[in-house]
Amino acid sequence: MKNTKIKAVAFKGICLIFFLFPMMGQGQDSVYMKTTPLKEKFATFRLFEVKPAGWIKEQLEQNLNGFTGHLDSLAPDLIVADDIYGKDRLTKHSKAKELGALGLEGDWQIQLYWWNSETQSNWWDGYIRSAMLTDDAKHLERVRQYIERILATQDADGYLGIYDPELRYNFENENGELWAKTTLLRGLLAWFDYAKDEKVLLAVKRAVDNTIKNFPAESAHPFYSKNPDVGGLSHGLTFTDVLEQLFYITGDQSYLDYALFLYKDFSKQVLNEDGQYAKITDDNYKFKGHGVHTYEQLRSLAAAWYASGSGDLGNAVIDFMRRLNLITTATGGPIGDEWIGGRSADATNTGYEYCSLQELLHSYASLYTKTGESEYGDRIERLFFNAAQGARNPEHSCIAYLKTDNSYAMTGGLNGDESDAKQTRYRYSPVHREAAVCCVPNAGRIAPYYVQHMWLKDGNDIVASLLGPSELNTVINGKQIKISERTEYPYENHIVFDVVAAGADFTLKIRIPDWAENFKLNTPYDCDRDYIYIKRKWGKREQIKLEFVTHPDEYRDWNKEVYFTYGALILAHPIESTATPVKDYHTAGLADIEYTPKSNDIYMIKSVEKIVTTGDLTFETILFNTHTNKNEKVTLKPIGKTILRQASFKRHYE
Repeated sequence: MKNTKIKAVAFKGICLIFFLFPMMGQGQDSVYMKTTPLKEKFATFRLFEVKPAGWIKEQLEQNLNGFTGHLDSLAPDLIVADDIYGKDRLTKHSKAKELGALGLEGDWQIQLYWWNSETQSNWWDGYIRSAMLTDDAKHLERVRQYIERILATQDADGYLGIYDPELRYNFENENGELWAKTTLLRGLLAWFDYAKDEKVLLAVKRAVDNTIKNFPAESAHPFYSKNPDVGGLSHGLTFTDVLEQLFYITGDQSYLDYALFLYKDFSKQVLNEDGQYAKITDDNYKFKGHGVHTYEQLRSLAAAWYASGSGDLGNAVIDFMRRLNLITTATGGPIGDEWIGGRSADATNTGYEYCSLQELLHSYASLYTKTGESEYGDRIERLFFNAAQGARNPEHSCIAYLKTDNSYAMTGGLNGDESDAKQTRYRYSPVHREAAVCCVPNAGRIAPYYVQHMWLKDGNDIVASLLGPSELNTVINGKQIKISERTEYPYENHIVFDVVAAGADFTLKIRIPDWAENFKLNTPYDCDRDYIYIKRKWGKREQIKLEFVTHPDEYRDWNKEVYFTYGALILAHPIESTATPVKDYHTAGLADIEYTPKSNDIYMIKSVEKIVTTGDLTFETILFNTHTNKNEKVTLKPIGKTILRQASFKRHYE
């Protein structure tokens, strides 16, 4: 076993950027000055070109048969009854509506009138992508009907949104103008990318043009608010997602210029948000805001950096990533329970919201395509395979709104805390109605966003960027190419690439995970520390066999607690529990479920013990039981296969 060490992403290539872009030390406006926009290293394939296979496809199908496919019937008043983009658009006289979060009262509730747009559109985004990736005819037909309905709500001037004319684009406080558009248009663009439906693209372009016309760059202030505490307003910064996607489709640089303007205006306003430039570059500032806001703002910063070429913005990305190292747990879960609060990550005491997992994965993916740096692929895999899988129930179709790496109880409060009777976030549910219907929609988005970035383009070359069972069908230089990636990765480290590409001349690049000690390959190759390069004129049918070499290992987190790994997987000691259904939805077997531990044993490490593989991804080691004061043989499993568990272990000193 290697010496115990702290596991941290080095960001080798990102650090190089620091030297390429020295701090200019000029006035604030110079930070956003457009010089030479940067060219992204990689590009995504069209959504119909990449398909999941194996366990990932099975998980998408399970979601469609469970919480993703039934959320509209579980919360019909939020998703079906409230036609917030159509006849129920918000006016000055709108009355309080059901928001899917119980117990909200007063002014705070008024701020959240936009909330159903998020619930609906994030759910549709995940549903649309899941239906496409599984080629499910029934669900695809539902999507087609939805697309037609939503396009019918577009006004003659191009407006698509949630406000009547008396309110739209005219705000001095909290609002959901840009956020409602973002969540809606992301789903529409996904459908266009899959179905190649030009009327959908035209509708999106008209909606974006209408926004730019009414929030003109440099003269409007879309992020101005009298009250610095905002929700929908700051979420609206992710309108940059839509602008970037339109640039990828059309090549129109003006969309990226507007993304730069949005980040500039956002940073100049008085808001309690971490992603503003001055806060990111203040060495004494600690992230403290609502986690999901902070993590999504990373990719808007990156969009502004690439749109401008600004060295200052490039350095701000480095500063942001440096802070992220301190607020993410061993599983990749970022603090988000609900506020970061200036804390550092802790396996027991800081939880992560499922929304935060999706938004941070999306931001990592954006930076991966931009920079080509393999470390972002490592971060995505760690988060998706561990924090995300470990926050979904492995036995039932439901997820934890909040989850911790060390999860000793799931009965509503943090690890069994009963001080707040209204706290239900640490519970498994297919809805999470008592908290907010936001995490379940995002749980339906995370696997599709992972799949979208499993294969990337590097010019005419193909990159196996995020590993796992999948299939790519594309055309390079007029040649039809099919690559099937057969594996159960990360639950095994053997991968077979079946390549059908007769006469095609390209390089297949395969990302080398940061944990791989070595690899075995059945064909000639070149490599560097990040990628394997297989360059050739390909035959009619070839098979590439790859095996990454690793063994169970141990690391320390930022609190010097020990955790165990096997390849891309974080291991945990599963805690036997009693499951108690607390609400039955009488739909597809869906229910809210709480879990109480059958024992309260807590383990520590007294001495370094070898981890023994016992088969079927089950491991054993010797740990010190703090209740019995004895060393005991304990089982370790991938954290995604657990419900209650202990994943990190303090040192025991005599």
